[in-house]
Amino acid sequence: MSRSGAPGRGEPERDGGREEGIHPRYRRAFGCVTWVYMGILAFLAAATLLALPIRYVGDGAGFGQVLSRLSFYGLVLILPAMVLAFFLGSRTYRVERGFGMRVGAGIGALVGWACFFVLSWAAVAYGLDGRDQMFRPALFAGLDGSPVLYVFPLLLIVATALVLYALYATRAYYGRRRSAAFASAALALVAGLLVLVSDPDPLGIAGALVSTLSGAVGGWISGFGYARAGGNEMIPPGSTIRPSQSRRRTR
Repeated sequence: MSRSGAPGRGEPERDGGREEGIHPRYRRAFGCVTWVYMGILAFLAAATLLALPIRYVGDGAGFGQVLSRLSFYGLVLILPAMVLAFFLGSRTYRVERGFGMRVGAGIGALVGWACFFVLSWAAVAYGLDGRDQMFRPALFAGLDGSPVLYVFPLLLIVATALVLYALYATRAYYGRRRSAAFASAALALVAGLLVLVSDPDPLGIAGALVSTLSGAVGGWISGFGYARAGGNEMIPPGSTIRPSQSRRRTR
């Protein structure tokens, strides 16, 4: 997302009209891909640390059950997240570092919250606990036969569409995109709370909290990179971002 009031995005100006190396637009895109990858690694590391207390509850089996689920969808998300990051970076300018990190943490928390419930929903809806040991025991098993089993995916589809609009509708005004992001977060929150109300599984609640906090950490890292990827050429006109000074080589 960008707070630029201009509803479009032009090409950055180059000194002397010459192009050297990779185009700044694609340099920013590949930079965003790199930082999203680093954000996913940070998510996995944070999930491992935050889930450690679960190991000392009961027989400690809950630690492996939660962490295996988080690791699974963290790895599954790597490729689509990198593709989305490439297109986002190629369509946007740099933003202020604080703003980028706040937005990244928010998006990461949203993804972490929603994905944990999506995985739990899929395990119940498709009986994955009977096919793969990773999904045993099934979290939120009370979803089976509940109306929430059918309402949940509808809410998540709308929430996903709204957050994609907020991120990629670069020609829309910032206020409209921000409202779409807040609406997406609200729908995802309601969808998750419905699952919790239908079956307040303690291990599932702990897993959802760990996933949300870990997602915020990973998003914070990715947002840091989003704010700086592309170099000075991708600073938008009229921005308060200070260009980085080139380092002089000393002999």
